[in-house]
Amino acid sequence: MSERGLSRQSRAYVVQRRAYLFTTYFLLLLGAIVMSLPFLWMISTAFKPANEVQLMPPKWIPSHWEWQNFIAAWNTAPFGAYFINSFFIAITTTIGEVLTTILAAYAFAKMNFFGKQPLFLLFLGTMMIPGEMLLVPNYILAAHLHWINTYQILIVPWLTSVFGIFLLRQFFMTIPDDLWDAARIDGCGRLRFLWRVIVPLSRAGITTVALFKFIGSWNAFLWVLIMTNTPNMRTVPVGLSFFSSEVGTNYNQLMSASLMAMLPILILFFFAQKQFIQGIARSGLKQ
Repeated sequence: MSERGLSRQSRAYVVQRRAYLFTTYFLLLLGAIVMSLPFLWMISTAFKPANEVQLMPPKWIPSHWEWQNFIAAWNTAPFGAYFINSFFIAITTTIGEVLTTILAAYAFAKMNFFGKQPLFLLFLGTMMIPGEMLLVPNYILAAHLHWINTYQILIVPWLTSVFGIFLLRQFFMTIPDDLWDAARIDGCGRLRFLWRVIVPLSRAGITTVALFKFIGSWNAFLWVLIMTNTPNMRTVPVGLSFFSSEVGTNYNQLMSASLMAMLPILILFFFAQKQFIQGIARSGLKQ
């Protein structure tokens, strides 16, 4: 083939490549705009005066920013207690799950014992059981234990996670077994090897498990709604649902409260997104 033909093919390839990239990025940008519109509308409404909330056509930028909406929403319901409960429960369950998950994932990934594979498959099988099916028996059990409307029922059942065990097991399996052989020659035991070698090498995966747990615990709604019956035990999502029924059509205060509820998760993900993405990639969940 002549040089002129090769040059023509190269230009055609470049044009096709650029058209493909342009179309891809345009569709991604369009999807991002569509996905972000409700969030942007929530932020806009949170700062609007009451008389601009339901204007037609909609007004995206408030004429003046009403910071008073946040103060009014905070004073209308005991959001201080809601946030304290949410932070306490989320942090406690996150620490507990990380500890139990590390131990269980290490056992399934690096230790050999009788019934290891069937037990792990049984663990994974429990993920197929909808949580809603277990609400009634769990409530009866909690009532017999006198745990209704207590921190125990909001924390203890959530101190471990099959999904977290699976994720960390996949992560631990990428670590070479030669490290354990070398550590055993130096007289290192299982626990010491786990905390001194495996855990430092698995920070991304552990961070991912912790992020998943914190976000899930912060957003937990149905369990807290059923297991609590007083305002002082409510978390932010449950308190927000009661707040929405109290303020009714006062949408600017409702959006202000919703924005406050979302803010901790947004800040957490903003600072930990690198570890989160790295943990997902290395654990194999992207496949």
